[in-house]
Amino acid sequence: MERRIVELLHSPGYKPVKPAAIARKLGLTKKHGGEFRTALANLMHAGTVVEDRKGRLRRMSEPGQFVGIYKKTRKGGFVTERAEPGGDSNHEPREAFIPPEDSLDAADRDEVSVEVRNRRGSFGKRYGRIVEVLQRARHNFVGTYLEKSGKGFVRVDGNAFDMLVEVGDPGAKGARQEDKVVIEMLRFPRHERRGEAVLVEVLGKAGEPGVDTQTIIHEYGLPTEFSTEVLEDASEQADRFDETDLNGRVDLTKETIVTIDPVDARDFDDAISLRRSKDGHWHLGVHIADVSTFVQPNSALDRSAKQRGTSVYLPGRVIPMLPEVISNGLASLQQGKVRYTKSALMEFNAEGIPVGMRYENTAIKVTRRFAYEEVMPIVNEPDKYKATVSAKIRKLLVEMYDLAMLLRQRRFAAGAIELFLPEVKLVLDRDSQVEGAEEIPHDPSHQIIEEFMLAANVAIATEMHDKGIPLIRRAHPEPDEKKLKDFAEFVGTLDYRLKQYQSREALQELLQQVKGEPQERAVNYAMLRSLKQAVYTAKEEGHYALAFEHYCHFTSPIRRYADLVVHRTINELLTQGKYRGSGPRELERIATHCSDMSRRAEAAERDLVKLKLLQFMQTRVGQTFHAVITGVERFGFFARGIEIPFEGMAHISAVEDALGEIVDYDSSAFALVARRSGRTFRLGEPIEIEVTLVDVATRKLDLKPLKASAGERPKKRKQKEQTDSPPKHEKKGPRNKNPKRNRKSKRRGRK
Repeated sequence: MERRIVELLHSPGYKPVKPAAIARKLGLTKKHGGEFRTALANLMHAGTVVEDRKGRLRRMSEPGQFVGIYKKTRKGGFVTERAEPGGDSNHEPREAFIPPEDSLDAADRDEVSVEVRNRRGSFGKRYGRIVEVLQRARHNFVGTYLEKSGKGFVRVDGNAFDMLVEVGDPGAKGARQEDKVVIEMLRFPRHERRGEAVLVEVLGKAGEPGVDTQTIIHEYGLPTEFSTEVLEDASEQADRFDETDLNGRVDLTKETIVTIDPVDARDFDDAISLRRSKDGHWHLGVHIADVSTFVQPNSALDRSAKQRGTSVYLPGRVIPMLPEVISNGLASLQQGKVRYTKSALMEFNAEGIPVGMRYENTAIKVTRRFAYEEVMPIVNEPDKYKATVSAKIRKLLVEMYDLAMLLRQRRFAAGAIELFLPEVKLVLDRDSQVEGAEEIPHDPSHQIIEEFMLAANVAIATEMHDKGIPLIRRAHPEPDEKKLKDFAEFVGTLDYRLKQYQSREALQELLQQVKGEPQERAVNYAMLRSLKQAVYTAKEEGHYALAFEHYCHFTSPIRRYADLVVHRTINELLTQGKYRGSGPRELERIATHCSDMSRRAEAAERDLVKLKLLQFMQTRVGQTFHAVITGVERFGFFARGIEIPFEGMAHISAVEDALGEIVDYDSSAFALVARRSGRTFRLGEPIEIEVTLVDVATRKLDLKPLKASAGERPKKRKQKEQTDSPPKHEKKGPRNKNPKRNRKSKRRGRK
């Protein structure tokens, strides 16, 4: 049996599949099940067969080979080794540069097997050769339709392919010259060999309203429509819902409960109650929409939600994880409506230390809905709102603020890190075209909700840890020591001393020191690049940036499948008295899928923002803008506009032409430095740039620096002695009155 499995995995054309598919390919029946599982376990234990992040099986890579994701560039591409489940977390992932002639027929984001070569290029880059494409990231692509010599072709958007892709007879699907179209690849192109595809959909002319959004939706394969089966399941749940049936639920419908959300929010998945007892203790209730009541395991709704993994928030459009009858109806905590919830009921002493916690299936009726902008005026001057806001609500908001600021102070005292990078939101017209941008505030009203959501997530994760219950957690791994050391060397070039670069307290103290200083953006961008990405996992791992030993996502099951799985875990404990759900292995697979879908959603949002901004900038070539440098490489620097957040690159040749002198790369300072004048282009520095080229089809925006906006070498500043004391936050009164000091805004729960 072991020999048969290995032979199948080594057969030509084999693509990684799950064990059940292997068994089918081998023609095995149920009576062979035990033998098959034993053989497979032996092979995996020996390392002959490897299970990837999605539970698919492949053979172990040959010596000198590794598996990773191919990232296409204009002159070849890169592959970074992908971590294996259960692998050594301290293993430094390998990376190889892939010349175009050695890329096989791999496309951007494909999973590939790479053979590493001894050859090294400039700057010590290791070269590699793709030996096999293991898994295609996608088969559908978007591009511009063209006709040449009586044949139809498509120029795929971006830098996915270097040549036109042939699509056969002209005019298929009614396509016209310069239309944006969707194609399905039949034969992927190779170096100097044209690809072949079939045209499946015409989106319309480039620049027409909605075409850019459809482009990104198809590029990322985002599911927009729900199947009839899913919609019928949702309708059936709506028919069954009876707000008078509170059987098995704690009735909290008489409690004073509020929601605080963006003014344009359509779904409301969290609500807050709070009271203070005579002993000075705080009793906080975080009430989360009980989506698990309506989305049963293995139902049509569940299968659809699991596949999507998350809602996708695009500029001007939301692609929900669940149908609107659930997300905006049954599970939306609307004012004055009885709704089912799962509640984390926490108790804190007068100093904000947690002393008790329980979770319950509950029913609530929101007393009052607030937009963020309405909260702080009431907190600051409660008597002024006597006529419009009841005494109970005013008292509740003031106490919510007091507790949130206390929890916030304790969190930073424990070593939490918070970057100061303002988030900018596009302002769109009726046709979803960019007409401006605005900075999203992160004032204390946002911080109130943020602190309470964090507290609930920590409380649930800690409780499950104490009970020994497997759980999908939200983990943020510790950064690599080398990256932190490089960061310390970088801030040293700015005359900031960071001896204890492994200390979270020291890092946050540094962020406080540079706040409001000219070096603020530079330090924050550099620190961001030093940190790893947060992931979902079934492993007992903490959250580095938040300084939490135990953390999960519990607060947004309407839009995140990982939260829904956590709710089901809680529900089993409440209704059955013990956990009978998925084991760690299955939870890890779900967690990996949720991480992948979350990153896909973020990448789609980022690319649509970029596309809309490129369209906006098309008519602004030759104009000058204020920007900030967001990345520095040997080949040039990247910059982002301040008033309008477009992103572009100034190639080193354009920099040298603008200055009239040679420019060198200083890796330790994250800077380009002119040899004669000493002018620097450093990460995070403000700069004036000119837009020299905008190409929407290739997603390219070229810049050049202005001669007049010389960035001199940083002036020496008086050294501030660093202490280990945490940043101090006022307990009373609104914070961050200076708009320049607003903290980074995050969509709630994204941490």
